[in-house]
Amino acid sequence: MTFHDQVIKIIPKLRVQAFALTRNRAAAEDLVQDAICNALAAQHSFIPGTNFSAWIHRILRNRFISDLRKRRDTTDIEDVPAATFASSATHEDTLALKDLSLALTHLPPDQREALIMVVIHGMSYEDLAEATNCAVGTAKSRVFRARRQLEAWMSGDLPSNDKLRIKVQALRESLKNNANSQDIESFF
Repeated sequence: MTFHDQVIKIIPKLRVQAFALTRNRAAAEDLVQDAICNALAAQHSFIPGTNFSAWIHRILRNRFISDLRKRRDTTDIEDVPAATFASSATHEDTLALKDLSLALTHLPPDQREALIMVVIHGMSYEDLAEATNCAVGTAKSRVFRARRQLEAWMSGDLPSNDKLRIKVQALRESLKNNANSQDIESFF
């Protein structure tokens, strides 16, 4: 019996073993196909007269183990449920996020856009400059000013810049007025 004849004859048994390992028909078929490809590529290493069945079943099993290791090593962090990394936000955290969200709405549009693109989306300053059709220095400046302004609003420290001081005071008044009404919920 030729090598190829032995491969064809053992395919049903390989399918049974693959299904037992994977517990999924499609994955089992893929595993059998990969194992047969490996066996065909390594047919020169098979010694005629030895146990062909044991040899090819060992290839299938090794291929299954290799595939498991590859999947384990290359699991993308985005595939892991967020609950694995996250914990429930405290009431203070929720309020701080609401305050931050409201403060973001008060930033000038160009600064808000720059901050979100760099901080949230992870865009480089060069990409931001290209996307907003401005110089790299301008992009960096917008992000810096947005951060500085948010920090001032969120920390309660009033900056020495009079224009910024007026904006901070107006935002604080807005927050005080909205804190006692239901209107604040409309921002979120």
